[in-house]
Amino acid sequence: MVIQQTDVVIIGAGPVGLFAVFECGMMGLKCHVIDTLEMVGGQCTALYPEKPIFDIPAFPKILAADLIENLKKQAEPFDPVYHMGQQLISLEKTPENQWLLATSTGTTLHAKAVLIAAGVGSFGPNRPPLEGIEEFEGKSIFYYIKNREAFRGTRLVIAGGGDSAVDWAISLSELAEKVTVVHRRPKFRAAPESEFQLKRLAAEGVIELAIPFQLEGLVGQTGHLKAVIIKSLEGEIKEIPADILLPFYGLSMNLGPIAQWGLQLEGAHIKINPNDCSTSLPGVFAIGDIATYGHKLKLILTGFAEAALAAHAIRSYIHPEAVYHFEYSTTSGVPAQ
Repeated sequence: MVIQQTDVVIIGAGPVGLFAVFECGMMGLKCHVIDTLEMVGGQCTALYPEKPIFDIPAFPKILAADLIENLKKQAEPFDPVYHMGQQLISLEKTPENQWLLATSTGTTLHAKAVLIAAGVGSFGPNRPPLEGIEEFEGKSIFYYIKNREAFRGTRLVIAGGGDSAVDWAISLSELAEKVTVVHRRPKFRAAPESEFQLKRLAAEGVIELAIPFQLEGLVGQTGHLKAVIIKSLEGEIKEIPADILLPFYGLSMNLGPIAQWGLQLEGAHIKINPNDCSTSLPGVFAIGDIATYGHKLKLILTGFAEAALAAHAIRSYIHPEAVYHFEYSTTSGVPAQ
């Protein structure tokens, strides 16, 4: 068995995990990265690569896929090693007070510290309980959007009331023949500005709002939709002609093996010390959406700040006797490629 040595193993190759590679690199720490997906980017790649993000500093607007590409380039000078398409299944303390990690594909790593940046853990879509839905999935029912252009000229039904449903309704209304949003209550759980824009487009007739309604059934055959049946809280039934159904009911979160490691948990999240992102296990740190503490804001930029905190803390943990004089990147620069 070949055991690969590194300073830090980062669990999760989403945007926060990728930025952690950079921050650890600036601390002189080498990183290996493990992720269950086949490609880096986490939810940004798997769920909404073409969705614009508006709260990344210095980028008034950037597509999720472009953000991930930039983060990959930013991490490249530090030569991270990626172990994609595999899940970390065991985490054991060694006699040297370090960590031995094994993945589902047989990769074995020896690390001085572990940084969990696993987002929401292993995730999958919450599927609506509709009879025969499996027949349509992947053909005319989709939980993720990878190619916005694929929906041009189609009749879309978007179900849900959160940011994904609202943002995609606004975006796809620019190219779809018709967009209908189905939600069970008048109030949406999206950003206020997005909700305002959605309702403005509805008032202009660009988007149709089916409120308060919920999904009731599907009409079609051989995986191809003809209509979506919806039902109001009072029992009123409507049939909406549709080519595509996009149910955006959020993700089901599953910590997987992480839940068995003895970490202090709060629901499906890992409790950390916000001063240094340390967990209840010495040498294990957590950042991003999987980490929780009082008044935590679940934003990518929050995860970026946590990545910097964690990198500094990990350096001190690995090299407790070393005197470190912090330098800004403008003075220290990054390694030449």
